[in-house]
Amino acid sequence: MKSKPSLQVTQTNDGFTVILQGQWVKEAVKALDLAFNALTCKPETAYTFDLSGIREFDTHGIMLILHYAKKLEAHKCTVSKVGASESFEKLFAVCEQNYPADKIIPPHENFILSYLENVGKQMFEGYKTLSFFFAFTGELSHFVMAAFLKPFTIRLKATLYHIEQSGAGAIPIILLTSFLIGIVIAYQGAAQLEKFGANIFIVEMVTISAVRELAPLLTAIVVAGRSASAYTAQIGVMKITDEVDAMSSMGFSPWNFLVLPRLFALILSMPLLVFFADIVSIFGGMVIATTKLDVSFVEFIDRIKETVALKHLIIGLIKAPIFGAVIATIGCFRGFQIDSSTESVGKYTTISVVNAIFWVIAIDAIISVLLTEIGL
Repeated sequence: MKSKPSLQVTQTNDGFTVILQGQWVKEAVKALDLAFNALTCKPETAYTFDLSGIREFDTHGIMLILHYAKKLEAHKCTVSKVGASESFEKLFAVCEQNYPADKIIPPHENFILSYLENVGKQMFEGYKTLSFFFAFTGELSHFVMAAFLKPFTIRLKATLYHIEQSGAGAIPIILLTSFLIGIVIAYQGAAQLEKFGANIFIVEMVTISAVRELAPLLTAIVVAGRSASAYTAQIGVMKITDEVDAMSSMGFSPWNFLVLPRLFALILSMPLLVFFADIVSIFGGMVIATTKLDVSFVEFIDRIKETVALKHLIIGLIKAPIFGAVIATIGCFRGFQIDSSTESVGKYTTISVVNAIFWVIAIDAIISVLLTEIGL
């Protein structure tokens, strides 16, 4: 004969004993819930659940016991259980493991304090990045000087490989962008100069603006987009796969194998790319000058010889290796910042491109202001 479920509470010297008997199954949950509600909860009291009298049980009965046990614990009561069978203990452990956790309501945050906290975190992260960058550039300077003192340590094949990838590989896009820039400068200038009959001045406008500023700047931006991202991703993947650590443990310097070839490749290839961009952009301007202003190719070239000083070309070519060194340094620096997660590869690759383009533009502006101030 099936025994009816029951709940009895007895008081002892140590607290209260809750005696559970009968069938603790789904059909009896409603009645047992009412019995539990009658249980007086005294804070900071010991409650002992005597489970030896339970004959049948299922997850509904056990979850009911768990619910009120958690409720007692919330009032800082001590809850323990005795007399449970092995099968009860196993199912109880499963139910306790999957018992829904209380929803944690986040505390109300003060907007000003949260903003100041975020500012502080960003400043601290910026300080760490800046200190790491200074350490990186200092160590890079050391290895560059060591390479010049011992030229045979320079990996020539790796340098030539990166010249091919970063320099020669950028020629098609530089060809297109430089030609279009020459066309844009000449086309916009022609619309204004034609009004005053000063067609011939299109030569100075196109040549000086291209060779001194636009060709070096746009070439550096293109190379930054291609090479800075590539350098960061390549070194980052090698860090994730522990190739950099393996290289160091085998006695090979990551600086000589990973950084210096990329740095020397851009320093050597950038002046050649800029000179190529100068020629193409001037040619684009010559095309528009011929079609819009009736300035022939011969007149255009003769005017360049007469009025455009060689210093403009030299200034543009001097900027080129500086831009190359900046792009390579930032690309390699961000690559070494990548940690073990693949998500950081995309993050630092994006940061690398943004930083490289920003510093190329900033350095170009600084050089232009300084040269103008000293009369060049």
